[in-house]
Amino acid sequence: MQSHPIYVLRKTGLLDGISLLVLFCIAMPLKYIWGIDKAVSIIGSVHGVIFILYVLAILYAAMRVKWSLLWSVAALCAAFIPLGNFLLDGKLKNAQTKYHVKPFNHSLLVYSIVFFSFFDLFAQLPVMSTFATSMGASSFIAGFVIGLYSLSNTLGNILSGIMTDKVGPFRMLMVGLLLSSSALLLYHFVEEPNFLIIVRIIHGFVAGLIVPAAFTFSANSTLNNQQGQKVAFIGTFVGLAAIIGPAFSGIMASKTSVPSVFTYVSILGFALAILSAIFLSKYKPTKKEKDNDVISSSGSIFNAGVIKAFVGAFILMFSQGVIAYLLPLHVQTLGFDSKISGTLMSMFGIIAILVFVLPTNRIFDRVSPSITMAIGIAIMGLCQLLISQSTTILELYFVLGLYGVGFAFLFPSINTLLIKATPVDMRGKAYGYFYACFSLGVVAGSTVLGWLPFTIVHEFTITGIILLLCATFVVFNKQRDHDLIQ
Repeated sequence: MQSHPIYVLRKTGLLDGISLLVLFCIAMPLKYIWGIDKAVSIIGSVHGVIFILYVLAILYAAMRVKWSLLWSVAALCAAFIPLGNFLLDGKLKNAQTKYHVKPFNHSLLVYSIVFFSFFDLFAQLPVMSTFATSMGASSFIAGFVIGLYSLSNTLGNILSGIMTDKVGPFRMLMVGLLLSSSALLLYHFVEEPNFLIIVRIIHGFVAGLIVPAAFTFSANSTLNNQQGQKVAFIGTFVGLAAIIGPAFSGIMASKTSVPSVFTYVSILGFALAILSAIFLSKYKPTKKEKDNDVISSSGSIFNAGVIKAFVGAFILMFSQGVIAYLLPLHVQTLGFDSKISGTLMSMFGIIAILVFVLPTNRIFDRVSPSITMAIGIAIMGLCQLLISQSTTILELYFVLGLYGVGFAFLFPSINTLLIKATPVDMRGKAYGYFYACFSLGVVAGSTVLGWLPFTIVHEFTITGIILLLCATFVVFNKQRDHDLIQ
């Protein structure tokens, strides 16, 4: 039983819990009471390494034990709560006798790679601007280096898509993981703004190689009538990264340093590269999976379904960019603490994850993706309008929770639409352009409205109207998804 994945998870979790208590109860008093700063730096670094090992243990258990994804979510949440690991250990000990080890799940490894890619992205959000200014960058340069990542990421997405179709998704996954993990280590050598700009361009570009290859690998190894549900599961890992990434980097950066945070993320990337080399290199789709995609390319990927998916991707991240830009300002104008913005975004992420994980995810294989796409855009547009009129915290929590439902409808829908409208031998290129639209949507949503001479309320209202018009357009121009499925 000592080799059981749950046993490994339990012991790693206890180590994580102990290191967290040492950090809070010993290292922090030594720093803030007795002025011994190195105590937090050393213990914080040790805790960071143990946390990465704990995350790997969670991923390993998820791949080898047939249990609910909620176990993995609970294990991750426990790492941020003092004594949480100890409380969870009793539950895991009982579970160890009930759940048996199953064959290796290749899909969960791909999910984990997607988690790493978005964890890398979201871990940058709370620390990059302050890191840039600490290097002597002006506020303009600080904002510039943040935007540079998304722009170079777009180029990486496109190149990854093209090369995925030529050399296969596995090779691009390996290249992306190794280069991205290596690029994260470059932050240790940054001492002035100009070199930081170069590192951001490199990091954004190589990080962009991962996601198109990962989604292509997943799509090519999934039966046609299960694509929507599987994409919803992938969305769960994106949501977890959105919740955990900022919290992890914010906490660890305050205890150690920003380059150290990126080192921990790098360790996770290298570990996933090793697992991929061991397990994914030998993976061959079954005959059913091979028969899943019998469509051959006719020369171009730009059919009506693909274009609609691209538009949906841009709209999704345009809306996200507006939320990221305007919500903190709106909360501030209402007189509330800026920390409320973070908890509001967590609310949206949690609700989205619940829709992804619960049986509600079956809707994405039973209802036309154009319909669920229109519903998702409409809900998000309505929420933009409601945010502009919300004046209390309770109202904002409700609206952001509803926004999470809209996000959870839209994300799997556009992915499913893309898969069903794309021939297998051109799917990598399609995903490359698809995630390029993601990156461009973020840039547009967070910058375009900033140039317009409107109030925050008016900008939320304009965004809401744009999204509702897009939803209406999707409904009235709904293509025959039945033909794509056939």
